[in-house]
Amino acid sequence: MKQKTVVLDNGASTIKLGVTGVDKTPRIVPNGVFRSKGDKATYVGQEVYDCQDFASLHYRLPFEKGYLVDWDVQKAVWDGIFYGGKLGVETTDASLLITEPYFDLPKLQEMYDQFVFEEYEFKSYHRCTPASLMPFSNLFSERGSPNPECMIIVDSGFSFTHVVPIMSGAVVWNAVKRIDVGGKLLTNHLKNLVSFRQWNMMDETYIINNVKEACCYVTQNFKQELETCKANLGNNPVHREYILPDYSVNRPGHVRQPDEAMQNSYQILHMNNERFSVPEVLFRPDDIGTLSLSFYYMLREIDVIVRF
Repeated sequence: MKQKTVVLDNGASTIKLGVTGVDKTPRIVPNGVFRSKGDKATYVGQEVYDCQDFASLHYRLPFEKGYLVDWDVQKAVWDGIFYGGKLGVETTDASLLITEPYFDLPKLQEMYDQFVFEEYEFKSYHRCTPASLMPFSNLFSERGSPNPECMIIVDSGFSFTHVVPIMSGAVVWNAVKRIDVGGKLLTNHLKNLVSFRQWNMMDETYIINNVKEACCYVTQNFKQELETCKANLGNNPVHREYILPDYSVNRPGHVRQPDEAMQNSYQILHMNNERFSVPEVLFRPDDIGTLSLSFYYMLREIDVIVRF
């Protein structure tokens, strides 16, 4: 029988995992321990999907500023994945492929090794950065063309965004660039905007993250979209109404559809220019006072370094 390999993309916000030859699409597991203010219950990893009240949800995450520092939390989440038969394979009979942060510290790498072999007893494992796996993907072969000799990978994660050049299947480490903008900063920025303009949502990280994922997008013409947003909300194609969740009746939050009847109990979050101005921070981090170069200058710097 062929040995199975567990592939685990260990992100700071979510874990994407699967078993080779078994899972066609990755399973998504929240990477953290959560405590609900409503029912006072504690949820580990994917248990949070069973939570009925996400209001003021308290997060305890294993990653801080892009690096794994709380191993107690990480072990609790990994235990929920590897034990109990949920994975479908025994760790002692499988290999593991796991991702780690870029420029990970040697002491943290040693902790990865210790947990993989001593705690979970995998037969073998490989630890690498996410971008280093791209030369082995079928992204281009599906289109009938071979993988290119040179690639530039933009890996936008929870804490940072990395721009990673790859030549001949290997990462050019002296040319890797980091932008201090990730999903966490964008969610916090959106919290600040809606709390100042509409509802106080400063303690509602989970809800606002869902709003961001449901409503936000990257615009190709920022100035034109701003002009569009000046129109009356009823005639504005950018405007969306996000109905905030009501946990007293177990109603999740969602974007209101045009044919959906309005109810008096609805609390509406109006999403106008916030839909594209929040993701724009990725391209113009100085707009919110973040001292980091934009994608444009990062790519220019990489081009110069790779050439010489």
